[in-house]
Amino acid sequence: MTHPLVFIDGDQGTTGLQIHERLHGRADLRLLTLPEAERKNPQRRAEAINACDIAILCLPDEPARQAAASIVNPAVRVIDASSAHRTDAGWVYGFPEMNAQQGRLIAQARRVSNPGCYPTGAIALLGPLVQAGLVPADYPVTVHAVSGYSGGGRASVDAYEGPDGPQGPAFQLYGLGLAHKHTPEIEKHAGLTQRPVFVPAYGAFRQGIVLTVPLQLRLLPAGVDAQRLHDCLHRHYAGAAHVQVAAPEDAAGHAHLDPQALNGTNDLRLAVYGNAQHGQVLLTAVFDNLGKGASGAAVQNLDLMLEAMG
Repeated sequence: MTHPLVFIDGDQGTTGLQIHERLHGRADLRLLTLPEAERKNPQRRAEAINACDIAILCLPDEPARQAAASIVNPAVRVIDASSAHRTDAGWVYGFPEMNAQQGRLIAQARRVSNPGCYPTGAIALLGPLVQAGLVPADYPVTVHAVSGYSGGGRASVDAYEGPDGPQGPAFQLYGLGLAHKHTPEIEKHAGLTQRPVFVPAYGAFRQGIVLTVPLQLRLLPAGVDAQRLHDCLHRHYAGAAHVQVAAPEDAAGHAHLDPQALNGTNDLRLAVYGNAQHGQVLLTAVFDNLGKGASGAAVQNLDLMLEAMG
């Protein structure tokens, strides 16, 4: 049997390069790459995407929509790493650990939308708790996250790694208009009925994320505490290869969280920190914005598709 042909459209961007690197040397698939002179040629890109078995779109939103619209071959399957289709009901959301059925849905899907980096952490924390009724769907959620500067794309990377030396700030908060494009994605896939407040930031490190969600116990159902929240997450992710939930005794010993702790992996580490005296809980997620937050997740979804293809 001929090995499946995979085309990465936009393989010179940050995510595309990482996916290409992760797939390099694999014997179970073939990579289709356009010569440099043809990468921006719409006709050649359309020909390539219609000739492959699985296309991975590593493009800005509008070019990703155009690429998806150019597909006329019904056999072509797509993983879109942009945010163009993440709330589109016609696309399967590419977070395999989201629920017990999601991995199977991804494996069988024709169209998969890769999650955003920040939403991966927020949905991983909130989704199981909302589904279990431990966090009300209308809770006034606030999500704060600090990412490495690679989350800002090539321009941001150049600002820190360019030939003139680092030009980027040590820390910058953004999304101050509270209209970040990841917010509807978090609301929908976490099962919320009210728009969360999402506050993102970049730090002067290349990659990695620490994401936090604070909770007030007085706003949760009676009897819900840090232990019950932890137990729910622990049950939900039991057996998940790429999601870890820190044991309460381990979390109690943490003095800080390093956003770079899982760089280079496709892993996601969750934890619950509580202060019973003050009635407060902090949910946290640590992961690589270029791993589980982008290229690692895309390859994980690709592998589910390939396994289903036999």
